[in-house]
Amino acid sequence: MRKISLFIAMSLDGYIAKPNDDLTFLKLVEKAGEDYGYGEFTDTIDTLIIGRRTYDYVLKNVGLSHYDNGQRDVYVITRTERPQVGRTTFYTGNLTELVKRLKSEKGKNIYCDGGAEVINELLKHNLIDEFIISIVPILLGNGTRLFKDGRPEQTLEFIKVKTFETGLTQLHYKRQK
Repeated sequence: MRKISLFIAMSLDGYIAKPNDDLTFLKLVEKAGEDYGYGEFTDTIDTLIIGRRTYDYVLKNVGLSHYDNGQRDVYVITRTERPQVGRTTFYTGNLTELVKRLKSEKGKNIYCDGGAEVINELLKHNLIDEFIISIVPILLGNGTRLFKDGRPEQTLEFIKVKTFETGLTQLHYKRQK
């Protein structure tokens, strides 16, 4: 069975975005030639699940090919129906059912890149198998929290930690079954 992995960055105090979906704090750890394992990670996936607000931000600031590179299926979780674009599907159905279906199909692993609503819905149903969380050395004090209240307790198993000269620390855990 395929696994679903969260690969995401957050501030030391647990925020994945500043107010108004502002991700500029991520620039603090930008370094030429350093992708923090993102390329290696994305080689292991062929499907991506992302919330619409995160998708729109990346589309505007990075470009469509960041997600839909022609090599993977992209599911944008949204409440508004839109026509499919390339391999990008705007999904308005039940997220839990989608993930269970995708996990049962053949293929590489599945990548969840946020946002917080999508992540926390998956956590409520114990559907995230692996957590790769990069900690950016900043205290934001406000914004969008990665982990929200109201989800079940989940025990994680430590895999590894990596540190980088920019101050970023990357934690890798898997969910205990």
